[in-house]
Amino acid sequence: MSGGTTAGKRLLLVAACALVDADGRVLLAQRPEGKQLAGLWEFPGGKVEPGETPEQCIIRELHEEIGIETDIPCLAPLTFASHSYDDFHLLMPLFICRRFRGIAQPREGQALKWVRPKQMRDYQMPPADAPLIPFLIDLL
Repeated sequence: MSGGTTAGKRLLLVAACALVDADGRVLLAQRPEGKQLAGLWEFPGGKVEPGETPEQCIIRELHEEIGIETDIPCLAPLTFASHSYDDFHLLMPLFICRRFRGIAQPREGQALKWVRPKQMRDYQMPPADAPLIPFLIDLL
């Protein structure tokens, strides 16, 4: 565990998705200005809402954030991050998705980039996202 003790910290469940295109590249989104960790590159996704599964969250967030449609059978669990930030502890399952419909379009002012897994370290990522890169390098 990084960041010390988690006693008294709220647990934040966030689901993320490594969208993989036909060339084996993964989509990264840059956090827009005004958001926490602005400017850092991350996997698309977001907070899991009450009554929602992580898979339902991914489907909703991909549609809202980047205009991509997919289905639960197209989402495969890959790994997860467990990271303690100053004021909360993040638990983030990472799904991989190779079957989706649409062309990724930034709908929330964020930049988008398709990146080969071996080049992901060239993009500054939040502390919880960066340790997930080796799983994608091994897989792709």
